[in-house]
Amino acid sequence: MHILHVIGARPNFVKAAPVLHAIRTRPGMRQTLVHTGQHYDKNLSDVFFSQLDIPAPDENLGVGSGSHARQTADILTAFEPVLLARKPDIVLVYGDVNSTIAAALVCAKLLVPVAHVEAGLRSFDRTMPEEVNRVVTDRLADILFTPSEDGDDNLTREGVSPERIHRVGNVMIDSLVRLLPAARRCGTNNLPDRFALVTLHRPSNVDDGDTLKSILESLLAVSKQLDVVFPVHPRTRARIAQFGIATDQLHLLEPVPYIEFLAMQSRATAVITDSGGIQEETTFLRVPCLTLRSNTERPITVTMGTNTLVGQDKKKLASELSAILEGRGKKGNVPPLWDGHAGERIADVLQRFEPARYSLV
Repeated sequence: MHILHVIGARPNFVKAAPVLHAIRTRPGMRQTLVHTGQHYDKNLSDVFFSQLDIPAPDENLGVGSGSHARQTADILTAFEPVLLARKPDIVLVYGDVNSTIAAALVCAKLLVPVAHVEAGLRSFDRTMPEEVNRVVTDRLADILFTPSEDGDDNLTREGVSPERIHRVGNVMIDSLVRLLPAARRCGTNNLPDRFALVTLHRPSNVDDGDTLKSILESLLAVSKQLDVVFPVHPRTRARIAQFGIATDQLHLLEPVPYIEFLAMQSRATAVITDSGGIQEETTFLRVPCLTLRSNTERPITVTMGTNTLVGQDKKKLASELSAILEGRGKKGNVPPLWDGHAGERIADVLQRFEPARYSLV
């Protein structure tokens, strides 16, 4: 069986690595890796590939940045000839980025089966481009690999037949489990003893000057109680400069590779973020997480894990942080199947898959 993986952004790298590793050990299965180039920072991407032990891509489409329409269209155009030439039996897409929906659309037009890793997640907020990507990809996918029970429930409610749904657990946690020992050996001597770790990148939080200023003012207030360490996403750094917002009291860093960031997460007193994946990682690490969003597509991190939604409410952020500093932060539990073996369960399902011979490739 020929399996083709499509990845495009750094969270995809983390999700794909365990699946690539698991399939690598299975007889009768070969793999092709296509990188769309949606995240095109060569230095940081190369480090991610090295740390996660991902092979060099067989194809790099090099699409780069652009509007959602332009980027999706570029991936559609570039991926189609690759699919026609490579002739896979099934294509695996990951997460909710533009590469995911674009690859799924090309496959649907050419009648190539698609498996969606991290299916079924819903924020129920269509203002988020990722939500549209998730919903459409799940409608097109033949196999849906879900990380948790809420994903199954969402897909069932949307009319997906049960035989297409496979709850396998969380592939991001596979990568975390495998590399956590290396992260714990990683030196962080330049960090404060106690600190809040911040990430901020969603357009709804950083593209409007007033919103971004309000969030950063909240973080400056946090810094009076706890050092704030902030690896700044390039998009966010550009907006901070564009809007002329002062950040003197915050420890601003360049983006850091996966293992180093995992080390920072595991040692943080609290994490303040708008990232979906970090909500999951902090839940596994049992580190309190305060999410700068009013909703989440990963509600299990709130109901079972260490995550609390604070939106852009400065008072709620302050009160939740005070609770953490007083030892009253959420302890949480690790959800079922978040055990480091999701990739193996995906490989098991794929090994049993028998693609219909109606493909146009």
